[in-house]
Amino acid sequence: MLAWLRRRAENIVALMLAVMFAAFVLQIVFRYFFNFPIGWTSELTVVMWLWIVLWGAAFVLRENEEVRFDLLTAAVGKRARIAMGIVAAVSLVVLYGASLVPSWKYVSFMKVEKSSYLKIRMDWLFSIYLVFLVAILVRYLWILWHLLRGREPEEADISAKAGSGL
Repeated sequence: MLAWLRRRAENIVALMLAVMFAAFVLQIVFRYFFNFPIGWTSELTVVMWLWIVLWGAAFVLRENEEVRFDLLTAAVGKRARIAMGIVAAVSLVVLYGASLVPSWKYVSFMKVEKSSYLKIRMDWLFSIYLVFLVAILVRYLWILWHLLRGREPEEADISAKAGSGL
């Protein structure tokens, strides 16, 4: 079930990327071939980029695919890696958790504003950040649960390095 949901999340990212690309090409065509710049394409491109990044980080990106600076964790033993993982997970849960209510208030407040060209309410546009926050909180609570049970944090995916000749 989770694999199916992940694939659907990837499908949504692909669709948003296609919309963003089409708007970008349309913007270039209208600006440079017809000498008639249109603003809504630029706005749509920015909105799609925002949603792609946050949706992707919330539902598509796996924990082992994230950028990590693991010089310290690679140099210590299993127990120290678990302890460092616990500190990191608790820190992220506390920080993201503390920002949840203020973020909710800000996004709710933005219902009074609309985007310049597409006239989409800004609370709808920024709502993806709340989705991202909740997804990250759930992810790190899950990770924390596994760390507290003695499971090591996932190692970073280094397969990209292996094929690049580094």
